Amino acid sequence: MADDKPLEGRVALVTGASRGIGAATAIALADQGAHVILTGREVRALEGVEDAIHGAGGNATIAPLDLSEQDGIARLATAIAGRWDKLDILVISAAYLPTLTPVTQIDPKQFAQAVTTNLLATQALIAAFDPLLKRSGQARVIGLTSSVGSEPRAFWAGYGSTKAAFESLLDSYAEEVRKLGDIRVAIVDPGATRTAMRAKAYPGEDPATVKEPAVVGERIAALVGEDFPTRHRERVVNPA
Repeated sequence: MADDKPLEGRVALVTGASRGIGAATAIALADQGAHVILTGREVRALEGVEDAIHGAGGNATIAPLDLSEQDGIARLATAIAGRWDKLDILVISAAYLPTLTPVTQIDPKQFAQAVTTNLLATQALIAAFDPLLKRSGQARVIGLTSSVGSEPRAFWAGYGSTKAAFESLLDSYAEEVRKLGDIRVAIVDPGATRTAMRAKAYPGEDPATVKEPAVVGERIAALVGEDFPTRHRERVVNPA
């Protein structure tokens, strides 16, 4: 393993890899030597990320997937298990932000989409890939959250409540595998980052005032190479 490719030989799966933090994380992991499986709904966007990785000398495979599609995650796990005998890194980046509104006015369809994408899909991912993660010997599961998951904020309940449950789910999994091997689970709050979701939530904000997704992606790529205690939590701050 070359010093400049510390993740060489490792296989990573990144959800929401078509843009934003997911894409930046996939690129950073590939730059560190991992073979990255890119999932997301937008095929052309995934191909663009794949091309960027290949252009930089990295390795990636696209696997278009709608996390809300019934049985889609199970089919993906079967396909990956047919090609690789383990999964070393699982980054859960995909998320859905419903319209910001008072609790009394939450749109049921949007809320159901948030629950499906942010929570139900997370449980399905963990259930489907747990066997491959346990074969790694050094697996890392990274979940991207938001401060509103632990610090409730007016008008953010439709999103924040799903992130609170998301964090609880990952923490419970961390406790369950604590003594069963070398799986480490971390919850990362990216903080204010220049993404489409951020622009939707703060339409009047100057994008130049918040950090680029690459800052978060590079931190996650570094984190998976660290021997942190399971149930690790951190917030990615703006670079000095």
